[in-house]
Amino acid sequence: MFFAVNSPDNIARLNIGGKRVTAEAIEQWKASHGYNKPLWFNAEAKGVGKITDTIFYDRSLRLFTLDFGSTDSGRDLRHEIGTRILVSLTLAGPMLLLTVIVGIAFSLLLVFFRASYLDFWGTVLCVVMMSISSLFYIIMAQWFFGKMLKLAPLSGFVPGLNLLKFLALPIILDISFQLGSEARLFRAMLLEEANKDYVRTARSKGLSEAVVLFRHVLRNAWLPVLTHVSALLPYASLASIIFESFFGIPGLGTYVIEAIVGQDFAIVHAMVFLGSLLYILAYLAT
Repeated sequence: MFFAVNSPDNIARLNIGGKRVTAEAIEQWKASHGYNKPLWFNAEAKGVGKITDTIFYDRSLRLFTLDFGSTDSGRDLRHEIGTRILVSLTLAGPMLLLTVIVGIAFSLLLVFFRASYLDFWGTVLCVVMMSISSLFYIIMAQWFFGKMLKLAPLSGFVPGLNLLKFLALPIILDISFQLGSEARLFRAMLLEEANKDYVRTARSKGLSEAVVLFRHVLRNAWLPVLTHVSALLPYASLASIIFESFFGIPGLGTYVIEAIVGQDFAIVHAMVFLGSLLYILAYLAT
């Protein structure tokens, strides 16, 4: 589908630059970057070469062996992905883990005080938080905490112990952005368990509400919670694209944005494949 929509001639024209590009320049660029082969089927080749000596095999089927080839600018794509994926994991991993922990803790608080003013206004707060765009959180936080109070750097990334000060603000913002939808969902899961017969039996034995929630309700609610968490994995990578690009973190998210701006089709192609693979594996695990 990629190459049916965006033909090799169009890829060459975009990379060379300019609208008035000669046919010779296009053919020369395609030959030097491996786009001069037939798209799906090579009638001039022999044997399996009819399939393997094509753009579809070189650029698409090889991705299933994690052979990403090179970018349109000639850099080793596997090396670039391997270097940047560690940076993305240092951001996306804590984001996902802390979002789930804070969401469950906040939803437990609402369930503990259910049918009270705290439950009502906490639910209202969740709806308000999930109704605001993540871009608003990012821009306002960078202006207030970075520019006005100077408590956190606006952008950048360094390895080592100083890494925390560059990741703290993006992680806190992601938790704030996700808390509304996650807490409402976890609250509904916990309330469904809290109204079952075994919970009434536990209460009738004289157990405190806190013990009932943690020992019975939360333990039995883990199955739908874990199912939801595994389904969050693809969305965690999507969120990292937004936060990396705004905070100047050199991970895979920034890499995708740079590839789109630089019109490097090979990078976009490989990253869409990786995102799709992660999405499918996450839902199979679910």
